[in-house]
Order: sequence, then structure tokens, then C-alpha cells
Amino acid sequence: MIIAEIAQAHDGSLGILHSYIDALAATGVDAVKFQTHIASAESSAFEPFRVKFSYVDATRFDYWKRMEFSPEQWAGIKKHCEDVGLEFISSPFSNAAVDLLENLGVKRYKIGSGEINNLLLLEKIARTQKPVILSSGMSTWEELDEAVHLFKSQQIQVSVLQCISAYPAKPEQWGLNVIGELKNRYNIPVGYSDHSGDIFACLAAAATGAEIFEFHAVFNKRMFGPDAPASLEIDEIKKLVAGIRQIKKAIANPLEKNNSGMEGMKNIFEKSLAVNTPLPAGTVLQFEHFEAKKPKGQGVPAAQFNQLVGKTLKNDKQQWDFLQAEDLL
Repeated sequence: MIIAEIAQAHDGSLGILHSYIDALAATGVDAVKFQTHIASAESSAFEPFRVKFSYVDATRFDYWKRMEFSPEQWAGIKKHCEDVGLEFISSPFSNAAVDLLENLGVKRYKIGSGEINNLLLLEKIARTQKPVILSSGMSTWEELDEAVHLFKSQQIQVSVLQCISAYPAKPEQWGLNVIGELKNRYNIPVGYSDHSGDIFACLAAAATGAEIFEFHAVFNKRMFGPDAPASLEIDEIKKLVAGIRQIKKAIANPLEKNNSGMEGMKNIFEKSLAVNTPLPAGTVLQFEHFEAKKPKGQGVPAAQFNQLVGKTLKNDKQQWDFLQAEDLL
């Protein structure tokens, strides 16, 4: 499953948000993810900015307030996603947001890593009995254990994304090794949530065994907002999706190393033994006399040169002539 996250890239503009949906529909992703913020329910005037990026919002509470949409607007957003063949997913950041999303009829929930310790929210989501995708970026193993157990104990389908909460994340921070650790620890589907700002991390995660992929989308990395530098542009997303699909197809089709079906190619590219200088009859062949020339089947196979060292020619050979078994005493 490949999920493009719009998050706050719309900067509170409903029109820009809908433009993202149309653009992402052409990239081949499976789903578009949003963040459902209800400022009064999730935040307060005391919440600090993670990055002080805003010229228009005095506090982060003000920013979340500006990112809100009405239930009717969210319904229109979900319908637009479905009309263009994308699953609508959103991360709630309050119990009130869960109620809003339940009224919309979402299929699953994505939980940001900052909410892993919010057991009130996790229990609220568990009571919906819908599948859950957990990001693990800010969590310790103990915290993640508790969250996964909460859902498993209630028979909720749960998956976990390896994630580093750095924006943008450097290669040495990707933690690709954790993908295997998560699979072994929980025996559930595991994926990768990327904040690197390039396609390479998700491609590497695909080759490492990730099954779910999430990344931020933006029209241009120079746009306003805290996540823009750690996001992928639309054309990058197209390339990433194609890469993930090809890697997964390759992994699903392991090859036996028996060169089955390669005989035609081998006959063209493999070589026969020849002499690299004119040699009269009676010459005792040495390694220095040999050359290998295409194609295969024109005489003694080049691989058998050692068997000819020390043999005596019974026929004259011109430079570049192939060697036949009947040329030897």
C-alpha cells in the first residue's frame, strides 16, 4: 500500500487541497492521507511550535485552527478521493476527530507517532474495530509494545511503520534495519514512513521488506509549511511509485540460478578457442597462442583451453582460425 500524505501542505486552503487530490490520483498511489485537526480538542495556547515557520499564526494553536475543515468539507474531501480512485485516510489528533472521521465512514486509521502514548485516543480508535496503521517515530520499544498489544488484544488489525521524526531525515537516520526487527517482534505487516525528502529511502525500504509506504506530498519543496523540505514533489512520487511496484514484482518472482532459457543467448555470447598468430603444423600449443572468439560452437569451447596446452598441431593454422579437435595430434 502506497500512501501520499498531504497533511498541512494545503495550508488551510480547500482549493489547494482538492488540487493535491487530482495531482496525486495521476501518480499511482493507493491512498491519500490527511490530518484531522480540531484545535480546541487537541491543543492549547501553551503548545510550542516544532518549527517556527509561520508569519501568520501567533501560536501553534492558531495554526491548527487555520488547518481545520468543517464536517461537510471533510465529506467533500473524502468523496473527491473516492471519485478518483484513492482511499481517504486521516490521522486524528483528538477523540473529537475520531468521531468526525467515524461519521465520514473511514476504512482505517493512521496514528502518528506522537500519539503512541495517548492511550485515551488509542482506546477510542480501538473501539471502532477498524484497522490501524501505527507510526513508530517517537516511540520507545516499550511504548510501541503497549500500543501494539492494546490493538492485538482487541483483535484489531494493526500494522507498524518504521519512522524517524526528523525533517528531513538523513540516510544515517533511516533505520532500515528496524523494518526486520518490527516484523520479527510483532509478526504483523510492517512499512516505512518517510521524511527524507527524496525517493531513495522508500525504495530501499521496499527492497528491505516494507509492505506499506507513506511520505509527504508537496507541489514544490519551497512552499510554505513545516513539512515541505521533507516532502516529495508530484513527479518524484510518480517515479517512486513505479520503483516500488517494480521492486515488489521482482521480490515476488525469485529466480533459480540455472540459466534456464538462456541457451540462445549463450550461443551468441560464449566463445570458441582460436589462435592469435599463424602456427605451422607441429607446433606445441601454449597458453600464449590462444584467443577466445564469438560465437560458441565453432570449435573447441574456450573454457577448455587448458586441455589443449601441450597438444601438437597436425594442421597449419592462420591467425584467428578456430581450433577444431581434428587439428590436434
